[in-house]
Parts: sequence; structure tokens; C-alpha cells
Amino acid sequence: MKVPVLLTAAAVLALNVVAPEAQAQHLNPVIELLAAKKQVFGLYQPANQGGGRGGRGGPPGGAPPGGAPAAPAPVPTPRTNVQLAAEAIAYANADFIFNGNMEGNFDGAYTPFAEFAKAMATQEPATRTRRGHPLFVKTPEVAPDPKLAAERITKQLNTGVMGIVMVGVTTPDEVKQVISAMRFKSKGGTRPDDVGDAPAAWGLSEKEYKEKADVWPLNSKGELTIMVIVEDTLGLKNLDAIAAVPGIAVLTPGAGTLGGVFQKKDADGKPIMGTNGRPQRDDVAWEAAIQQVATACKKHKIPCGYPTSEALMDQRIKEGFSVHIINWGDAGFKTVDAGRKIGGR
Repeated sequence: MKVPVLLTAAAVLALNVVAPEAQAQHLNPVIELLAAKKQVFGLYQPANQGGGRGGRGGPPGGAPPGGAPAAPAPVPTPRTNVQLAAEAIAYANADFIFNGNMEGNFDGAYTPFAEFAKAMATQEPATRTRRGHPLFVKTPEVAPDPKLAAERITKQLNTGVMGIVMVGVTTPDEVKQVISAMRFKSKGGTRPDDVGDAPAAWGLSEKEYKEKADVWPLNSKGELTIMVIVEDTLGLKNLDAIAAVPGIAVLTPGAGTLGGVFQKKDADGKPIMGTNGRPQRDDVAWEAAIQQVATACKKHKIPCGYPTSEALMDQRIKEGFSVHIINWGDAGFKTVDAGRKIGGR
């Protein structure tokens, strides 16, 4: 006689669960989230802090008795890129790790980043179906020197990054130039055949890498993403044309920079200064610019990004922002926790 087998609900669920890697269609997990219209959370790369930054300036308990001067706070030993990479990998809720250092000083910031990228790939090897913590990097403005911009993007891609973040975008041509720089000649672009460390970082052969290293969603099987940041009045003026360029994965307002663009003016058109000696921000115009970008995202069906704080997470998600760039650290982790809860992740 056959004995009936009774399965618990948990056992039934286990039989129907497919491992995440088996479900994955992309090496780049951010693309999976974007395609599924889910909330995405990227954190700035952990970094060494300057000696005493954020500290109390002295030993616990204050100054020693007798009026003697307090001993200076010890300067922490800088961590290596291997240690910083280990810290980044240990935080599982980051959908991508973001580095913005090359925006202002490419030559000075590139080598340390390349070392960090190699440490990330070594400590968290990619499988053939999944990269653990993809790296996204800012690239300097394109308009001043498009040829130099393309060379820099090549160097960044050759470290194995999966996302190029454009800053200060003002025209659609700038976006097209970056797309071309990210695509191999076989895909209609201008990227050289030398791919550096990128295949190893992706866990692929060079041939496999060249097949997959194309721009998504322009190529539905591509693994590279472009984030476009608009942060001045010219970019806002050309926003609709910028957003219409095929191949943009994320469009975002440069909220911090835009905050300095929109200033309160007096009757003579001069900036009204605050008590801190800086021009007062025109919050109404600033927020209108942010919403202008959100509207363009909706019109062109592009995921919209924002440097979201915990306090604004619920509001920004309701407004349609779905890609959040957040500072590293305990406050940032709390922000991610809040966003994942609000966004159903």
C-alpha cells in the first residue's frame, strides 16, 4: 500500500522556488530591478574619513584635570582598498555601489578607484549569471572635450563598471556621444577593442564580455547602463529632447546643484543672502525643476533617480522616483531599510 506524502506549506513553497541565479536574465542585477519596475538603492562607495572628522576632538570624558590641554584625538589608520571593498560587499542591501570621485579630478581619482574595483571583483567574483555589487561611476562633463570624455569612459569601463553616470548634461548630443563611446564598433559605437580587466570582473571570457557589454535598454540583452543627470537651466530647457534619446536607463535631477541654481532675488534681481552668507534657495522653483524631471521620466517611460533621504523617501517614491542614491553609513542604511519597506522589497 502506498503511503500518502503530506507536504507542509513551506515544503510546497520550497519546491516552487527557483534560485535567483536561475531566474536572472542579466549579469547586471540593477537591470533586472529596472525592468521589473522595482525600487533600486545605490550607495556611495565607503571611503576613508579625514582624521577627527565627525569626532569630539579629544579623549572620552573631556579635558584632563588641572586645566592641562586635552590630548589630540588619534588619527585613524587609513583603510586599504581591499578593506573598503570588503566593507562594501558585506552590506547586502546595496543594489549598486556608486563612486563620484572622478567627476572633478579624473586623473587623481581613477587609480584608487581601479584598485577598489579590482578588490571588489577579487573578493566577490561574478558568476556567469550574476555580478554581486555592480559599480556605477560618474564621468566628467562631455561637452568641453568629447574626445577626452570617450577616452575616460573607456578607461572606466575597462575596470568592469556596469553603469556610467553623466553629469551636467545639457544637450541630447552629449548623451549620444556617451552611448557611442560605450558601444563597440561591432555594435555601431566607437569603443576600442582593448577591454582591460572588465571580462575578469564580469567572470567572462573576452569574447563573452564583448557580446554582453552593450547599452541597455537600447540592446535588450545589454549589461551596461547610463544614468543622465540634469543640473542646470540649459539642461532643463532641453530636457524633453534629452529624455527622448534611446538608451537612457535612468534620468535624474542633480538636486544639490539645482539647489544653488534657483535663488531668491530682490526687486533689483540680486540674490537675497541668508544668515550663513550664502544666497537663499528658491525652494518653490527648485522643487518645480525636480518635478520637471519627474514629468519627463513619466512621459518617456524612463526610471527616475533622486539622492533620497530617509525623511523624503515616502514622498519621492509616491512621486515616481525609483532609483535612489544614498550616502554610505548608518544613516544611509536606515534610509535603504525605509525605502525597501515603502517600496515593497
